[in-house]
Amino acid sequence: MLVWSPVARRMTSIVAVTLFTVFFLLPLLVILFSSLSQQWNDFLPSGFTFDHFINAFRGAAWDSLLASLIVGFVASIFALFCGSWAALALRQYGPRLQKSLSILFFLPSAVPSVSVGLGLLVAFSQGPLQMNGTLWMVLTAHFVLISAFSFSNISTGLVRISADIENMASSLGASPWYRLRRVTLPLLMPWMLSALALSLSLSMGELGATVMIYPPGWITLPVTIFSLTDRGSIADGSALTILLVAVILWLTVKLERLAKRLASP
Repeated sequence: MLVWSPVARRMTSIVAVTLFTVFFLLPLLVILFSSLSQQWNDFLPSGFTFDHFINAFRGAAWDSLLASLIVGFVASIFALFCGSWAALALRQYGPRLQKSLSILFFLPSAVPSVSVGLGLLVAFSQGPLQMNGTLWMVLTAHFVLISAFSFSNISTGLVRISADIENMASSLGASPWYRLRRVTLPLLMPWMLSALALSLSLSMGELGATVMIYPPGWITLPVTIFSLTDRGSIADGSALTILLVAVILWLTVKLERLAKRLASP
């Protein structure tokens, strides 16, 4: 705590709660009320209905949720694999070279998602690697956008693992592959699950790049929400937003609980 005075702590808590309520809780409540309203032309909605949530589990809306889950899991697992590989490979280099090479892995997170979508659209619209109008373009964009976060989580986990444990396994005759499979990866599993949870939540909520490159018949949930609200179907878009938030929170909580369980002695 940077504030020690009891009065200052209370004031800081009030400010924090106020900011949380105004900028996070109230907008979320407005979206929830909108998803349950029949019509909202006044200060408060007139009439409540569950039809918008029923529509969210059928037709194109349900297909969009499945598309987001498939894209999110595939891109996140591939990003987890590549991020783990890269973080483990960098351990053989010195601290200065590690820092320089790590910057390359963080570059995608510094590029706006719209720029990533435009770059992929221009780069792979012709030639031998033409992917325009295919699912591979969406998977590539999501992988580029979330790979840096997977690499960051795995690198943090490797720093926390004592080198003495791996050296002890080597002194007992364990091969590098056996040491990786039976010592390093089990110890690293909590951070890998945390990286998967973060990557999955980022992928399922991604819109900027996806809206530029998604193929026909494979529309993710954020794109569907954007399309509905753009056409004036605010209530249907709000119901899908609540559904997206609920799914992401449920998956994140489940993965984080599993990570804590594995991390506990």
